[in-house]
Amino acid sequence: MNWIIKIFLKNFPRDLLISISVFLNPILDFFFKGSKFHDPINNKTYRKFLPYGYNKIRDNALSPGTLSLERHRLLWLYLQNETNFMSSEIKLLHIAPEQCFHKIFKKSKKINYTTFDLESPIADIKGDICNMPFKNNFFDLVLCNHVLEHIVDDELAMKEIFRVVKPKGTAILQVPIDISNPTTIEDYTIKSKKERNEKFGQYDHVRLYGKDYFDKLKSVGFHVEQNTYVKSLDSEEIAKYSLNINEIIPVCIKLI
Repeated sequence: MNWIIKIFLKNFPRDLLISISVFLNPILDFFFKGSKFHDPINNKTYRKFLPYGYNKIRDNALSPGTLSLERHRLLWLYLQNETNFMSSEIKLLHIAPEQCFHKIFKKSKKINYTTFDLESPIADIKGDICNMPFKNNFFDLVLCNHVLEHIVDDELAMKEIFRVVKPKGTAILQVPIDISNPTTIEDYTIKSKKERNEKFGQYDHVRLYGKDYFDKLKSVGFHVEQNTYVKSLDSEEIAKYSLNINEIIPVCIKLI
């Protein structure tokens, strides 16, 4: 199974994988039915989750039902249990929309839902995150997860997100972080996919964030909470949902 995952991830572009998954998803959902693992997004249980990863394959990472990864399931639990976003009337901007959330948000009668991306087939509006076609102070919530590590001018992208968030609004901006490293590693001159894979963890990343990521977010105006909601869960829940115990949710609030 691991070698199949590696072939798909390394040889198929993300937009094509999204299109293919529409057909594969129901088959996987049925085939992996069981009781060991629980996906809180669709509230179904499975005998196992699928492996996933570019360099190091992680066992039981990808849910067969929603195609959610560890970070998605944690974010869902956080949104459901720690916020009122899911029950409030809000304007939500979802940048590089994840499939596991897309249908749920789109069906919600309370969420005014806008999806945005450069290439994704499920994005309503196509465009550049560094120059978004939205009014100032427009969205109550922006979700932009595992995007900024792909953007050369990430500071400009952060400023754009800050611009479109309403005062008192929130942006959740997850990225891969090496929390043991105080500073971000980046080198835009590296073009080799192999070298990027080795240095940044994925062939299409231009940096690997360190602990200074949170300072970068603060520098554009956000009040930043390094939310460790996963640590409030017990070991059985963490295993059941297959979560990363070290995952930090960057909750960014626009105070002005």
